[in-house]
Amino acid sequence: MRKFFLITWLIVLSLLAALAWITWQGFITQPLSKQSESIVLVVPKGANAKQIANLLHQQGFLAKPQLFVWYLRYQEKQHLLKAGEFAIQPNFTVDELIDALIKGEAVRYEATIIAGHTFAQTLQQLHALPKLKKELSLEDIKGLQKAFTLSGEIADKYPYANLEGRFLPETYYFHAGDSDKTILLRAQQALNDVLQAAWEKRQADLPLKSPQEALVLASIVEKETGFAPERAEIAGVFVNRLRKKMRLQTDPTVIYGIGQDYDGNIRKKDLNAATAYNTYQMSGLPPTPIANPSREAIQAVLQPNQTKALYFVAKGGGQHIFSETLEAHNRAVQKYILNK
Repeated sequence: MRKFFLITWLIVLSLLAALAWITWQGFITQPLSKQSESIVLVVPKGANAKQIANLLHQQGFLAKPQLFVWYLRYQEKQHLLKAGEFAIQPNFTVDELIDALIKGEAVRYEATIIAGHTFAQTLQQLHALPKLKKELSLEDIKGLQKAFTLSGEIADKYPYANLEGRFLPETYYFHAGDSDKTILLRAQQALNDVLQAAWEKRQADLPLKSPQEALVLASIVEKETGFAPERAEIAGVFVNRLRKKMRLQTDPTVIYGIGQDYDGNIRKKDLNAATAYNTYQMSGLPPTPIANPSREAIQAVLQPNQTKALYFVAKGGGQHIFSETLEAHNRAVQKYILNK
C-alpha cells in the first residue's frame, strides 16, 4: 500500500512539475496579450516591478503579474526599469517588454508650428497639446521676451511684435512632460540656423540690409501666398518695389496693423490708417515680422525670381496674376476682383 501511495505521489509531483514548466515556458515565449492594439503604459517615477506588473495586468497585457516580478528578480533587473510613457505592443514577449522598460524609449508626440501663424496663435496651439507642460503665458510678455533672449519696447497694440517670426514652422517631437518653452527654444534655434545659412548664400545686391530685414519680408511673403511655386515670384515683386522705393502695399501688413480689431475685412479707412505696419502708408519694411515664415519663404526672399513684375493680384485658388505696369494690374484687378 505504501508503495502505491509513493508512486501516486511521484506521479502527481511529476504532473505538477510538468504543468509548472508549461506555464513558465508559455509565460516567457507567448505574446503579452491577445489584443490587437498597442497601449501606452505610463510608469510613474519610483514605481516598483510589482506596481508596473499590476499596471500592465489592469490593461490586459500581463495575465500573471507575479511571474513577471519573479522573472525580473531572477534576472536581477528589477531595479533597472525606467519611468515614463512606453508604447507596449501586444505581440511583445516578456523579454521584449523588459527591454523596452529598461531602454526607456518613451513615446514621442508631435508639435507642429504652422507657417503664417502669429506668436499668440503658435503658443495657443501648443497649449492645446495635453502632453505638453505649459511653462509660458501670453499674459507675461516680459517673461516671454526673457525666455527667448529677445528685447524691445512692448507696444500696447502689438504686445507680441518682438516675438513674431522667431520660430521655424516644422513638426517637433517631444515626450510627455516636456514644456512649451523647450519646443519653442528648439524652433528658435532652427530658424536662426536656416536664416543664417540662407543669408550667407543670398543673391548679390538685394535691398535687404540684414537677416532681420529678410525675416520681415519672408513673413510677408508667407502671408501673401500658400501656393509654393509663387513664393519666389512674389518675393521678386517686393524686391523690385524696394529697389524702386515703392511702397509694398501688401494687405497682410494692414491686417497686422489693425490688430485685435480686425474683423475679416479691410476697408478704405484701414488702408489710410497710419499704423506702424501699414505698408500702404509707409515706405520700406514694417518694424518686425508679422508671422512665422517657413524655410521656403526665407529661401524665396533671399533667392527671389528675376522678374520685372511690380504688382500682383489674387486670381483664386491661392494663385496670382503678376503685372509689370499699373495699367495691366488694374485690368487684372477689374477681371479677378471687381467683376466677381
